[in-house]
Amino acid sequence: MEESVLPQENFKARRPVLSAMSEYNVAMSWIIPGGLAVVAAGLLGYVGQAGLPDARVPVRVPAARAGGAGSGDTASPLDEGNLSVSSELGEQLPGSWAGFRGDDGNAISSESVPVADVWGAGGPEVLWSVDLGEGYAGAAVRHGRVYVMDYDREAKADALRCLSLASGKELWRFSYPLSVKRNHGMSRTVPVVTDKSVVSIGPKCHVSCLDAVTGEFRWGIDMVRRYGTAVPPWYAGQCPIVDDGRVILAPAGDEVLMTAVDVETGEMVWETPNPKGWKMTHVSILPVEMGGTRSYVYCGSRGVVGVAAEDGALLWDSTDWKISIATVATPVPVPGERLFFSGGYKAGSMMMQVTPDGDTWSAAEEFRLSDDVFGATQQTPLLYDGYIYGVRPNGELVCLTPDGRIQWASGLDHRYGLGPFLVADGKIFVMDDHGKLTMAEASPDGFKVLDEAEVLDGHDSWGPMAIAGGHLILRDLTRMVCVDVSRK
Repeated sequence: MEESVLPQENFKARRPVLSAMSEYNVAMSWIIPGGLAVVAAGLLGYVGQAGLPDARVPVRVPAARAGGAGSGDTASPLDEGNLSVSSELGEQLPGSWAGFRGDDGNAISSESVPVADVWGAGGPEVLWSVDLGEGYAGAAVRHGRVYVMDYDREAKADALRCLSLASGKELWRFSYPLSVKRNHGMSRTVPVVTDKSVVSIGPKCHVSCLDAVTGEFRWGIDMVRRYGTAVPPWYAGQCPIVDDGRVILAPAGDEVLMTAVDVETGEMVWETPNPKGWKMTHVSILPVEMGGTRSYVYCGSRGVVGVAAEDGALLWDSTDWKISIATVATPVPVPGERLFFSGGYKAGSMMMQVTPDGDTWSAAEEFRLSDDVFGATQQTPLLYDGYIYGVRPNGELVCLTPDGRIQWASGLDHRYGLGPFLVADGKIFVMDDHGKLTMAEASPDGFKVLDEAEVLDGHDSWGPMAIAGGHLILRDLTRMVCVDVSRK
């Protein structure tokens, strides 16, 4: 395959950002004239990867904004970032799953696309598959593009990859050099994508904001260098969120617990201090409305905090919920100003009542469940039609009432290990450790399996699911697949 190669330049200043369509046209104007060079396949060391194009256009990206505007950071791996663009054209497809747990952050699809009731002997149609570096990073989807955070062990580089939802072929890849040792996989975060931007967090807490269409680097933050963030034991698990035009992060550094930065510029909007020295966990930030106030809830190493979305002011904190080994599951908002927390390592689960009262907020334990009743080692539970669904430590899928009673359990013949789950069209999709996908009714009336299929022949199928336009995206430790679960 022939392609035109863009000149490699070390830009000293960021050039003006064009509109998404203009950027795309500029990139393609370099690619289409082709014929200047033949570039070997697998630029970053992925050999024989299903669905990848045979050539990419390497582009040196600007380094001036790697630390974020005015940060004063020293050299960062983001300064050595590179963008490689393929000659593959993406296809616009409907559907969106914009980040961790979907567009609404609740692991429930808001789309009206009907889902098939059964798949038949062959299971759902596999549309494409792609090999990945070891990890559990799930996909974000928007406008026919799939974004996944990856790690290339041969090149020793983090890589945010943009794939075609229609074909799985790579459209572009932004990478930066970083040495990451194997520790139950490397990448495990989900990017967040808007119409214009995609934001990711790498395993060692490097935040990158790129143009969602072209992959052009816009700004970045090295949280370790800027904030003194301590990388969690199994690398970063926090997934970024974008709320009201701001990227919300919890660096949990020496002085700053949480921060908001403008998604367009990377400029800091506000910072929440960290006087108690809480460290980063694997939990993502939860945006929630309480008492008529938009706020963000985060589980730090020694407790939980709620801050005001407007200015980052501390609203409340509590030490009632903390896990000494690893805090992974994000809290789930429950009607009545309540939050449901769950964890592994014998932590069980807890319902917390938050009481907004003017300038004085409080939070207190309402009830607690032992881990044999319910806990969540890895996957965040979901609230659907007033009931809580999740996989407890013995691998059973369970349905809980809001007051903590077991409505039903899937039983020992239907166990899912540490597998992920989501709800679409009134059905719950849940994966076991080895790639077996189960579709069941999402109903408090009982556990009713509709169909099952082996969709991955691997292990550690733990990456969060994504669904967009009837395309269900799943992964195990080293492979991602897209299956069609729509009703024909």
